[in-house]
Amino acid sequence: MPRYEYRCRTCGDTFELSRPMAESSAPAACPSGHDDTVKLLSTVAVAGSASAPASAPRAGGGGGGCCGGGCCG
Repeated sequence: MPRYEYRCRTCGDTFELSRPMAESSAPAACPSGHDDTVKLLSTVAVAGSASAPASAPRAGGGGGGCCGGGCCG
C-alpha cells in the first residue's frame, strides 16, 4: 500500500499515511487532530544498473530525444 506524506497547516507537523491510491486525495487529519492538511509532493528515486547508467549511450547510435529519435522531418 502506498505511503503519502502530509503537512498540517495548523501546527506544521509532517506525517505519513498508508492508504489505497483511490484514497490518496481524501482529507487527512493530522495526529494532533487538526483537519487543515495538505498532501505533499513526493519524489521517487529510481536506481539504474551499476554497469550502465541510464544516461549512457546505447550501442547502435541514436541520442534519444526528438531529433535523435528520428521524429523531426
